[in-house]
Amino acid sequence: MIYLLLSIAASTLIFIIFKLFDTYRINTLHAIVINYSVACICGLIRYEGTISIKEIIGSNWFWGAVVLGFLFIAIFNVMALTAQKNGLSVASVASKMSVIIPVIFGVYAYNEGVGLQKILGIVLALVAVYLTSVRSKTAENLAKGLALPIILFFGSGIIDTSIKYIETTYLPDNGIPIFSATIFFIALIIGISVICYNRFSKTAPISEEKESHPQNNLTSLSKVIVGGSFLGIVNYLSIYYILKALDHDTLESSTIFTVNNVAIVMLTTLLGLFVFKEYISKTNWIGIALAIVSIALVTFA
Repeated sequence: MIYLLLSIAASTLIFIIFKLFDTYRINTLHAIVINYSVACICGLIRYEGTISIKEIIGSNWFWGAVVLGFLFIAIFNVMALTAQKNGLSVASVASKMSVIIPVIFGVYAYNEGVGLQKILGIVLALVAVYLTSVRSKTAENLAKGLALPIILFFGSGIIDTSIKYIETTYLPDNGIPIFSATIFFIALIIGISVICYNRFSKTAPISEEKESHPQNNLTSLSKVIVGGSFLGIVNYLSIYYILKALDHDTLESSTIFTVNNVAIVMLTTLLGLFVFKEYISKTNWIGIALAIVSIALVTFA
């Protein structure tokens, strides 16, 4: 149970950290790159085997890790933007409702059972994402408000589905630490490449660059390093603790996922309401309630 509680705390902290990035004007992309370098180091430290670059590149799961590395950094940025622009509750519900996608994949790929309860849960999840994302009745604001949560929903679902498929099909025993470290490393390389591209393709006038004060740059860099490092540790721990919880014999996996997802949605919503003073309408509350119900229906189906 302690591992489950620690996983909930770490996953909730990720959303809070993204919100604080916006509050303290920390460059999100730069901090995410630092995050993946720290998360990769954590994974390598936890790996007990011998690290061989040649074996990693030649493994069956390597190209899957490359694709996941791209998705990790892309969807992590979307998650950050969703938390900052739409609120913590929207970000948490959109990402946690993505559990529906691997469920659907499991029905077709692994011939898992599907019944009325599971179908109802899937429908309620889609409705929940819509209701928690609604902020304005105007068509323009509605489209803008839904875009990020929808991308986060499908992106998170594809990541979870891909990880499950690669883990069950290609990963050897005790291969999770090095697999995770490889994904983090690929995400790190992609992030650095994007930053370098943005830097060298910058067309800002020289006069603007001269106005930048060195002390301000140093302060910004310090905030990025501290914030990104903290995010990296929390990000790694959220994955590590949920895997440890799943390894425990006292709780079934369906119970673990249900408690984990529902608790994260509720904690982020309450923190957004009481700490960050986010406005949550009656429609949003209905969406959050449906999210909790849909998670329970699908996982217990």
